[in-house]
Amino acid sequence: MFPRMSNSELMAPTNNLAMSTEKLRQRLVDEGVSELAIQDCEQIMRSEFSALQSQLVLLKQKQWLLIDTLRQLETEKVDLENTLVDESQRQAVNGGSIDLRHEKCSEGTATESDDDHERGDAETDEEDNTFFDTRDFLSSSSFKSSGSDFRTSSFSSDDDGFGSEDDTDPSIKAVGSDYPHVKRRKSLPEPVEKEKSVSLWSMIKDNIGKDLTKVCLPVYFNEPLSSLQKCFEDLEYSYLLDRAFEWGKKGDSLMRILNVAAFAVSGYASTEGRMCKPFNPLLGETYEADYPDKGLRFFSEKVSHHPMVVACHCDGTGWKFWADSNLKSKFWGRSIQLDPVGVLTLQFDDGEILQWSKVTTSIYNLILGKLYCDHYGTMRIEGSAEYSCKLKFKEQSIIDRNPHQVHGIVQDKSGKTVATMFGKWDESMHYVIGDCSGKGKLSEDMSGAQLLWKRSKPPGNPTKYNLTRFAMTLNELTPGLKDKLPPTDSRLRPDQRYLENGEFEMANAEKLRLEQRQRQARKMQERGWKPRWFTKEEGSEAYRYKGGYWEARESGSWEECPDIFGHVDSEQQTE
Repeated sequence: MFPRMSNSELMAPTNNLAMSTEKLRQRLVDEGVSELAIQDCEQIMRSEFSALQSQLVLLKQKQWLLIDTLRQLETEKVDLENTLVDESQRQAVNGGSIDLRHEKCSEGTATESDDDHERGDAETDEEDNTFFDTRDFLSSSSFKSSGSDFRTSSFSSDDDGFGSEDDTDPSIKAVGSDYPHVKRRKSLPEPVEKEKSVSLWSMIKDNIGKDLTKVCLPVYFNEPLSSLQKCFEDLEYSYLLDRAFEWGKKGDSLMRILNVAAFAVSGYASTEGRMCKPFNPLLGETYEADYPDKGLRFFSEKVSHHPMVVACHCDGTGWKFWADSNLKSKFWGRSIQLDPVGVLTLQFDDGEILQWSKVTTSIYNLILGKLYCDHYGTMRIEGSAEYSCKLKFKEQSIIDRNPHQVHGIVQDKSGKTVATMFGKWDESMHYVIGDCSGKGKLSEDMSGAQLLWKRSKPPGNPTKYNLTRFAMTLNELTPGLKDKLPPTDSRLRPDQRYLENGEFEMANAEKLRLEQRQRQARKMQERGWKPRWFTKEEGSEAYRYKGGYWEARESGSWEECPDIFGHVDSEQQTE
C-alpha cells in the first residue's frame, strides 16, 4: 500500500528551524571587522536563511498535497475494484452461473510473518508465491451451498447450512444435533442518544510513535464488547472442533486436521467490516460463556496489564482449548499493524494436541478513505498428530481484485503433501485430496473439492458495529444470569453497557473513570498481584487455567473477586 513512510518522514516540521550567527560573529571580531559590518553580515545571513526556509515550507506543502492525492487515488481505485467485483457477482446471480475458469493456479504474493523467517523454512520461491484465484471458482454453481437441515446453534439462522456435504459421513453431519436450544437475542437495544461524529485521525495524530494500546480514545471508537469476549468470538464455529473429534474417533486423522485448520481460519470471518476496537479489560476482569447450545463452556481473564495479556480456557465436547494472547502494535501513519504474540492449544480427549499462532492484522486508511482490515502471513498447525498443516493468508494489494485468499497444504511426517486447502477467510474453505498447489495444475485436479466451512449469513437486524449474530449474544444478560456472575465479569462493566444501550455521554464518563482507576494496575502488579483463575506454566511465560471457577459459580463464592468496576475514593487511588 502507498506510501509506507516512517512517522518522522511524514510529520517532520519545517517551520521551527533555527540558525545561530555566533561563530560568524566571533570570526569577524577576530579579523578586526567593525560592529556595523558584523551586524550587516548577520542580517544578510538571516535574510538568505529565511528565504530558504520559505522554499522548504512550500516544498513540504507540495509533498503533503501529492501524498493526499495519491492516497485519494488509491482509495478510489480499491473502491472501484470492489464495485466491479460486486457487480460481476450480481450479474452472475441474475444471469446464471459463471463458467469455471481455473485452468491454472494464479500467482500471488504471500507475505511471511517474522516468525516464518525465524523458523528458517527451506521452501522454494515457487511454493511461496502460488495462490488459487478463488473468485470464479467459489462462485461456480457446483460450489454453491445446497443447504442443510442442521443448525449450528441457537443463534444460527434457520436457513444456515454447511453447504454441499453429500459425501460426508451421516454420523459426522449429526454432531451437535442433540445440543439443547437456548433462546438468545437477535438485535441490540435501540440507542438512547444520537451519536456524535468524531474523526479517528484527529484523535491519534498526536500519538504517532506511541503504543496505541495505551492511548485513551473516546467511547465512540469502541464496540460494546471487551477483548475477553472477542476471544470467545473465535469459537463461533466450534462445531468444526466437534467434528474433528468425531473424525479422530473414527481413525481419520486427515479429516481431523482439515477441520481444525478450517476452524483456525473461521476465527477471522467476523472481523470483516468491524472497524471499532473492543474495550481493554481492567486487570482481573473476567468473562464467562456457558453455551450448552454449542456444547461448551468458556472462561477468560486479563492476567497482566503491562504487557496486556488475556488468557482463556474452553471445555468443549471431546476437546479442550486454551490460549493467552498479547498484541504488539506498529503505527505507520495511515495504518496500524497488529502482531499477535502467543500460542493457541487444542487438546482432544484422546490425548492428541495441536498448536498454532495467529497471523498479522493491519487496519488501513486511518487518515483518508474507507477503513478496512486485512490478515496476512503464515499459520502453522503442528503437534503430536500424524499430520501438520500450513496456511498462507495472502496480503491484499491495491491491484488485487480478489482479496482475503487463504491457501493451505496438509503434510504427513515425511513431508509429503496429502491434501490441499483453499478459500477465503471471510467466506469459506474447501479441500481436495492430494497436492494441487503447484503451478499449471489442470482443473480436473479440483473437481473433487469438498466444503469444510462456510460463513454464517449476516443478521437480519444489522448493527452499526457490524456484529454477527453470534457476537450480538456475547454481552447479553439472559434472565437469572446477573445473579450468578462474579463482580469482575465484562457484562457488568458500566461503560460497555452504556455504550450498548446508546447512552454515549454516560459511557464516556464511565470509561474515563475506569481508565483513571486502571492507572493503579501497574502498582498492583509490582506489589505482587496475581490472577485469580490462571497461573504461569513452570518454566514458561504461558498461562494455564488452574480450575475452580465453575465450582465457585455453582456455590456463589465470589468473596475473593473484588468489585473492580465500583467507585473508589481519592484516598484509595493515591495509596
